[in-house]
Formats: sequence, C-alpha cells, structure tokens
Amino acid sequence: MPPLFPIDPAHTAVLSMDCQTAIVSIYVQEDQDGFLARASNVLRHARASSMTVIHVQVGFRPGLPEISSRNPLLGAIKSSPQHQKLFAGPLAAIDPRIAPQAGDIVITKHRVSAFHGTDLALILRAQDIHTLILFGIATSGVVLSTLLEASDADFRLAVLRDCCADRDATLHDCLIERLFPSRAVVLTARELVEGS
Repeated sequence: MPPLFPIDPAHTAVLSMDCQTAIVSIYVQEDQDGFLARASNVLRHARASSMTVIHVQVGFRPGLPEISSRNPLLGAIKSSPQHQKLFAGPLAAIDPRIAPQAGDIVITKHRVSAFHGTDLALILRAQDIHTLILFGIATSGVVLSTLLEASDADFRLAVLRDCCADRDATLHDCLIERLFPSRAVVLTARELVEGS
C-alpha cells in the first residue's frame, strides 16, 4: 500500500510551532504527556530521515515594540503584565521534551503566522524545500495562519491532527475535518512515522 503522503526528505521540513512551555500548559489540558510524546516522536523521525526541523516560537523584545495596541489579539498581551510573563524566561522556552537540537532551525515570530515578518520563506527557498509538515498550538492560530499562507505559496502540505491543540475543541475539529483537508493531507503522528 503506498504511503498516504509520500515524502522526499531532502525537500521536506517539519514545523513545530508555538510549543512553548506556557502555551502547551494552557492549550493541552488533557494528555499533555501524550501530546509531547507524539511530537517528540515526529521530530526524532524527521531528524533520522534527514528532513529539516524548524521550531517556530513567539517572542518579543523588552517593552513589546512589535505589538500595536490596534491589534486585538496581541494587544491583550501588551496591556497585561500577567500575559507578558508567558513569553519571558522558562515559560517562553520550547518544552524540553521537544526542544531544538543541533542542526534544527529556530525562528522567532511576532505575529500569528510563522511566515509574517520572519525569514521562514527565505530559509525554505534556500534549502529547496517544497513540502511542509505542520503541527503546533493553536490549531485556530499558528497552524491555520501558516497553512493558509503556505498553501497560497504552493507548498505541499500535511498537518498532524494529534499534534495540534486548541482551547476550542469544536473549532479544532472543524478545522481538522473540514477546512484543512481542502489544502493539506491530514495525518496522525503515527501515520507519518510509519508511512515515510
């Protein structure tokens, strides 16, 4: 039986997005260990298969000059010292169980999409990557925004359904089951690892 999503590792990148300690603890209320174990297994498989591994994280300079008060979503962070703590120190670090390793690429973003305002597109072009495997938190945030932008840029796309999480389970299910399949192949972590 042919794989659900054939992969050429030399031209494929796995994007682990916004899996920072605080974000994981807020968005993955149930089965946090299972979520991180699946994500870790995907990253281990990607490295062993010679795929490019890219970690995308949210980060801001002191004083958050990247955020406009006109932005309803990010403006809430700028106006709340409590929210700002989520993006500083140990809480802002990528969870140690899926932390970057030697050879991985780390991109810091200041908006929802992994592309907006970052050098992600430049890196993908330089590495001759045309296939992206996406996972992260939140399904309705970074995963959705990055998928739409990557789809418009003609990347081949897969989304790992059980390595995405959202506080709104109904919205997560709707995106995974109805929207994402129109632009990407939706797989489980196990299907990716066993099929490529």
